[in-house]
Amino acid sequence: MLERIAVIAMHEVAVFELGVVCELFGYDRTAEGLPGYEFSVCSPGGRPVRTHAGFSITPGHDLTPVESADLVAVVPYGYDQAPPPTEVLDALRRAHDRGAWLMSLCTGAFALGAAGLLDGRRCTTHWRHSDALAATFPHARVDPDVLYVADGRVLTAAGTAASIDLGLHLVREEHGSAVATMLARRMVVPPHRDGGQAQFIETPVPELGHCDTLQPVLTRVLAELDQEHTVDTMAAQAHMAPRTFARRFRAETGVTPHDWLTGQRVLLARRLLEDSDLGVDAIAVRAGFGSAATLRHHFTRRLDTTPQAYRATFQHRAA
Repeated sequence: MLERIAVIAMHEVAVFELGVVCELFGYDRTAEGLPGYEFSVCSPGGRPVRTHAGFSITPGHDLTPVESADLVAVVPYGYDQAPPPTEVLDALRRAHDRGAWLMSLCTGAFALGAAGLLDGRRCTTHWRHSDALAATFPHARVDPDVLYVADGRVLTAAGTAASIDLGLHLVREEHGSAVATMLARRMVVPPHRDGGQAQFIETPVPELGHCDTLQPVLTRVLAELDQEHTVDTMAAQAHMAPRTFARRFRAETGVTPHDWLTGQRVLLARRLLEDSDLGVDAIAVRAGFGSAATLRHHFTRRLDTTPQAYRATFQHRAA
């Protein structure tokens, strides 16, 4: 159960990612039906920490809360200026040994690497720092092209907005999709972006005149996932040729139309498995897969588990 959160802030801490963790876990939203957490921002010795923006913060806690935290988050810091203190590395190792979640955002991955916790693991960081991470920790399996990676209980994110995605992923794993969606709505952010999505847009988004993005098409498709959708039908809604639409879609989302559509259908199936008593056949129709066999195929490929096993694990958490 996710109840106690400890955030480690070090020299040149990045204020955005620190703010993301505070927004995700530091506010008391129990009155809105969301989980509450015992939340602590920590630094070595509880000393003030200078931010990368030029001002300093005083966390108010030393590393003591790390020793009992269910989640230990390491926010970005100036990894190229000074190594993490030994007491930080030791605390991270102890947290890992007792089975706590460990989450790094952006360059926070360098602290996990210095503690030896990325050896043999798939991980990521911001694409600007991925080469340095791979060179510094050659036994880590660095993937520079994804938003976040969950390898066991060690979570790494690319940073900035991907920090929100990873935090919501963890909330979804611990509390279910309904809670993650409520929290995302409260934060006014999308409830789900798959960790395998590209970190950055491959080409600049072209000018579309009065229609700046493909969002109107995506919104209509999301409202009608039970209907048949193809590149041709979506392109027609966008008033584009199919090839042009496919190129534009990948440029704006980082994935192909088919991958995006399949991912959204799997996400809807997850929510229905958690939040409803519908049978797998009915869920397959509602999510647009048509048959239970097709649902099982895509569900298993995406999540490495069957719909039935997923429901057995997560339905009670949503309740």
